Amino acid sequence: MSTPPSDDKHLWVSWDEYHRLIERLALKVHESGWKFDQVLCLARGGVRPGDVFSRIFDVPLAILSTSSYRADKGTVQGDLDIAKYMTMTKGPLSGKILLVDDLADSGVTLMKVIDHLKANFDGVTEVKTAVIWTKGSSAFRPDYQMQELPHNPWIHQPFEDYDGLRPHQLAAWIKKGETAA
Repeated sequence: MSTPPSDDKHLWVSWDEYHRLIERLALKVHESGWKFDQVLCLARGGVRPGDVFSRIFDVPLAILSTSSYRADKGTVQGDLDIAKYMTMTKGPLSGKILLVDDLADSGVTLMKVIDHLKANFDGVTEVKTAVIWTKGSSAFRPDYQMQELPHNPWIHQPFEDYDGLRPHQLAAWIKKGETAA
């Protein structure tokens, strides 16, 4: 299935392009020579990139849930919520941390999470950030990014199709996908 054409207001991303961007971002981090001990991804948007980074770099993955897009089907930003607990498999969060998310929109989430880590995790010695996209409106500049988006388009990521899909619609959804293939 092809994506609509992108313009200054809308960036449409296919699954293949999404995966290539994550891989190129991982390569950029690798080529920088910076070594990190753990990946911390922000759920939900950073989960897929964080998983890929954890696998490629063979380091533990930690997941921290944050949420600011709740109103109007996830298109209107509200107050930032940071989960009280983090999910991870090996001990406490410590050492050099690569904080991964899909994008820096306003930059507030990344800034507040970094402040949260500094205030609550004494074992963290360094935090660097990696995102696929940085919007021109972002007050935060990540250490690593793939695309700078000066016009602040709405990014239509391939998994957004699931945002409006409900369990009772799955059978028709799957049938439609099979006939389109």
